[in-house]
Amino acid sequence: MIAATKKIAGGLVATALVLGAAGCSGSQPAESPASGPQKARGGVAAPDAPGSVNRPIGDGSTAYTGAQPNVRKAQKLKPGEKPPQFVVFSWDGAGEDSQKLFSHFREVGKKYNARMTYFLSGVYMLPEEKRSLYTAPQHEPGRSDIGFGDLQGIKDTATQVRAAWLEGNEIGTHFNGHFCGPDGGVGTWSVDEWKSEISQAKSFVKNWKTNAGLKNMEALPFDYDKELVGARTPCLEGQKNFMLAAKDLGFRYDSSGISKQIWPKKTDGLWDIPLQLVPVPGRAFETLSMDYNFMTNQSGTTSQGDPSQHAYWGDQMRDGLRQAFDRAYQGNRAPLIIGNHFESWNGGTYMRAVEESIKGMCTQKEVRCVPFRELADWLDAQDPKVVEWMRTLDVGEAPKEGWAKFLTAGPPPAPPTAPAGVTQAEEQAEAAADEG
Repeated sequence: MIAATKKIAGGLVATALVLGAAGCSGSQPAESPASGPQKARGGVAAPDAPGSVNRPIGDGSTAYTGAQPNVRKAQKLKPGEKPPQFVVFSWDGAGEDSQKLFSHFREVGKKYNARMTYFLSGVYMLPEEKRSLYTAPQHEPGRSDIGFGDLQGIKDTATQVRAAWLEGNEIGTHFNGHFCGPDGGVGTWSVDEWKSEISQAKSFVKNWKTNAGLKNMEALPFDYDKELVGARTPCLEGQKNFMLAAKDLGFRYDSSGISKQIWPKKTDGLWDIPLQLVPVPGRAFETLSMDYNFMTNQSGTTSQGDPSQHAYWGDQMRDGLRQAFDRAYQGNRAPLIIGNHFESWNGGTYMRAVEESIKGMCTQKEVRCVPFRELADWLDAQDPKVVEWMRTLDVGEAPKEGWAKFLTAGPPPAPPTAPAGVTQAEEQAEAAADEG
């Protein structure tokens, strides 16, 4: 399992989170060969088919094995075509421990046609005895608020990461030590400090065999420098400086923000694809689309609240996510973004809620449950004006005259501007004189 020194970070000491509050914690950390059509990301033909090559990189912890299989080609919407309903299920601090939730949700995904994003924490690939190799910004070497890996956890996580990628899932990053708050937390880090953290997160994945002494295991089947294009920051803090760092390092998106359910936008060159405010059935407020936030609104500062409420709390999260899905699916078709952890809070009721949500959403017509990277591919394939036009639709708002007319018409033309130095009053006066 992942090292026992790991603990929940970001605080079960926090008060209940309601509107706009960020929730995230250290996760407590689903295997079969890939099958199906093998397509290059974005529809660009790969020079090598998956499995036809195996070019080790560095110490052999990773390898180039060809284009990722089981990904869908991004296509531009035809004029007037209704957009698909995207749903992204994502996992913060993804790692395989004795709960076997990584392997479990891989199987759930295959069963219900859901490919997901796994935000791997780099320190889960670094053994406890090598902890001094990590120096977090503003902290002493060897510090981590979620601990480090052990040999079994590293073996199991590497096995799951490898299989997940071959199945068309995405391996993003949740960085390393999961430091939150004002005392050296990620929200206080500079752009250069973020670049250091990113570099170290990559390094632990690129050198896990050497660091853990596991030279005989299979490599991860990708070049992580090229595959790593997105992230979610610990506790959703530090987004601004992270994005400034990430845009120089080949990242394409971030999912650390907070928003209502509308279409994403680009910020500083990256797709800003945030967690969203979703209903809490029976309550007069909304909360973030994440297991942690539902938990803190239900059991407060403890992750093991009243057992008699566990089933109700799980149903409340499932039904809240379903209401969010329905209002997008029947309304503006904004992608639904859902964040989770591999956890057993409140008797594992949130894991049940997520599994039931995957089953109920990903089997619907015109629904695509995809990783963030594939959503970013699709967004990049669209006319930017079309995406911006869809952003004018509010939460749950369907085009009044139907999608075909809405998208065919597009945004109204901008009003003509007056020549420089001519005021609106002068224009009106000139027009009146012309009429006279």
